[in-house]
Amino acid sequence: MCSSDLIEIEHALRGRRDYQPDTLQLLYIANRFEFRTRILDWLAAGTMVVCDRYLASSIAYGEAQGVDATWLSTIQAPLPQPSLTLFMDMTPEVSLGRKKADRDKFERDMPLLGRVRESYIRQSSAAGWARINAEQDKDAVTAEVLSAVRSRLGLL
Repeated sequence: MCSSDLIEIEHALRGRRDYQPDTLQLLYIANRFEFRTRILDWLAAGTMVVCDRYLASSIAYGEAQGVDATWLSTIQAPLPQPSLTLFMDMTPEVSLGRKKADRDKFERDMPLLGRVRESYIRQSSAAGWARINAEQDKDAVTAEVLSAVRSRLGLL
C-alpha cells in the first residue's frame, strides 16, 4: 500500500485536505489498484478475500457527491470483481447512534449519508448482492451475513 495515497485519503477524511469528489474517488481507486495483483494471486490460490468498502463504495459515495456512477464502474472494471457484496443497510440516524465519536468528514454529513444509502439501495438490486438489515441486534445481523455467505458458497 502506498503510504502517500493513504496519507492523502486520511487528510481528506479528517477535513485537512479538500479534494473534488472525482479526485478523491480516484485516490481510493488507485489504492485498490495497488492491491490488484495480490488479490488476484489470493483468488487464484483459492483464498476467500474479504474487502471492506470496495467497488460499490466508490460508486455510492461518488454518486452521492455528483460523480457519474457509470464512469466509476468503468474505471474499476479491471479490478477483481466481487462474487458477493454485503450491503449492511441502516439509516444514517441509526449509524449516528452507533458511532458517536471519531466520525470522519463524510460520516458527519447526514444528507450525504442519505444519498449514499440511496445509491447502495439502487446498487443492491443487482445480482451478487445481499442486503442485510443492519439495524437489528448483532446476533441477527451475524446470522443474516452467515446465511448470505453460505448461500453464495452453495452451503445451504
